[in-house]
Amino acid sequence: MKKLVIVALIAAAFFAFFYFDLNDQLTIENLKAQQAAFDARYQAEPFLIIALFFLFYVVVTALSIPGAAIMTLAAGALFGLLVGTIIVSFASTIGATIAFLTSRYLLRDWVEGKFGQRLTKINEGIERDGAFYLISLRLVPAFPFFLVNMLMGLTKIRVLVYFVASQIGMLAGTIVFVNAGTQLSKVESVGGVFTLPVLGSFLLLALFPWIAKAALKLFKKDGKVASND
Repeated sequence: MKKLVIVALIAAAFFAFFYFDLNDQLTIENLKAQQAAFDARYQAEPFLIIALFFLFYVVVTALSIPGAAIMTLAAGALFGLLVGTIIVSFASTIGATIAFLTSRYLLRDWVEGKFGQRLTKINEGIERDGAFYLISLRLVPAFPFFLVNMLMGLTKIRVLVYFVASQIGMLAGTIVFVNAGTQLSKVESVGGVFTLPVLGSFLLLALFPWIAKAALKLFKKDGKVASND
């Protein structure tokens, strides 16, 4: 019964989002048009605007509603690089963790019952290298945000590990988008933020945890060999 209530609330949120045409509001064109009004409200009531923005960002990411990328640009345009990055970094991680927990509560028992043996090796890998996997996934823009939340919820990764790894893994992308938002007049599309040099940098960052882990293993191995000698 509780699961049905949660599903109904999620469905109602999606219905309200599209019924009230909020998807039409979360566009770069509308963001540019409303920037002066946003700035005025922020200057008049900074703490209220930050709190409302933070809460709305958490809801959008927790429900996997389209628009997080536009809101990240808005954070840069409205709050600047430092404050915008702090707001988005924590709001996106909290929202992602809620989505992760929702997936775990609603779907994991069913998935384990249907694919239990197939998940055994995956869970063993997640238990061993879960943080590395997650950080790498967060650093590669090709992996959809909502899909990572849902699939990780089906594994046995610990909530704290998921939260910290997501915070670290999403930080680079957050900074890129928030910084782009500070120069909103030059941004024509969300896809335009990801230039080839930026994508190349993300790929290198995604490989870094594995390179560091391999180097650490090699260092430990060499240390043991030296001690045996």
